[in-house]
Amino acid sequence: MKGTMGIALPGKAATFMASQRERANKQREQLGIEAQSWYRITNAASPDEAEVMLYDEVGGWYGATADQFIADLRGITSPNLRVRINSPGGSVFEGIAIANALRSHPANVVMQIDGIAASIASVIAMAGDRIEMAPNTMLMIHEASGVCLGNASDMEEMGELLDLISDNIADAYASRAGGSREEWRDRMRAETWYLPEDAVTAGLADEAVQMPKAGTPAEPDEEDEPDMARAFDLAAYGYTGPRRDEPTAEATLTEDVRSLIGEEVAAQLAAAVAPAVEDTTPVEPVAVTTPVEPAPEPVIEPEPVASPEPEDGWAALTAHLTLDEPDTWSVLVSNLTTTASSSAATEA
Repeated sequence: MKGTMGIALPGKAATFMASQRERANKQREQLGIEAQSWYRITNAASPDEAEVMLYDEVGGWYGATADQFIADLRGITSPNLRVRINSPGGSVFEGIAIANALRSHPANVVMQIDGIAASIASVIAMAGDRIEMAPNTMLMIHEASGVCLGNASDMEEMGELLDLISDNIADAYASRAGGSREEWRDRMRAETWYLPEDAVTAGLADEAVQMPKAGTPAEPDEEDEPDMARAFDLAAYGYTGPRRDEPTAEATLTEDVRSLIGEEVAAQLAAAVAPAVEDTTPVEPVAVTTPVEPAPEPVIEPEPVASPEPEDGWAALTAHLTLDEPDTWSVLVSNLTTTASSSAATEA
């Protein structure tokens, strides 16, 4: 439920906020820029739910003011409103005005933290009927801060104003999550950061949204098993498996070979490759006539040429290794190649 207590502005807040806006307008005029809207409101998401996106700094020197936001907020007529936050904070007084406007809106307001809700953006988040934090998001709370230019009295007055604003913000957290103002001031002084689960434990959020992991396989159902998980069925290709009355592949192959080469040739091939130990039929000797080859023509070997005298001692020691040795055939027929004397040749 939304907190019933609104956030009250300090006594001098109106004057202080007016001076901030005036200074921002002068600076924009000097730089020649126009105010940029830091939010977006749409009714197109669903006929029953409108969406507001706070995806930038709240207010500030260059942002639109809360006046424009509240005027646009009045145009929302959907019964449900989802405010998506990703903001580092910004102007305290602009944020307080926005939070109070969201609290007073008749729609059921769900705050959805998409990235970060820090500083005054965390205070705006407290204005929702329900606060959800997406995975890995963060929420941060700290003390109010500001800039002052002036004398000592001005500095003291600024210090008192900042202390009062911090008490006011601490009351917003306490109203939502419970606890005392001082307990939340201690957490604010420490600048405390909360992960989704920590924010739920502290009471600053209602739910840490859990997202399923992408690509997580679902458990297969035995009764509804996907076709891709079943065993491969060869029946689709006409195969039904071997039957006992069918010939084996070896027998079928043998019959195919016999039909191609004939029974007689197949029998001869089988006999040729059969082991010798299995054939006990005696084989009659066959007379084989070996032709006698004529004696080879005598070969006259040339006279060996004497090697030249070695020039040194090493050559003399190795000279016998370089002489050509006659082959065996030459030695056997050497007596048949003796040259007859000239007288015998004449007589013949």
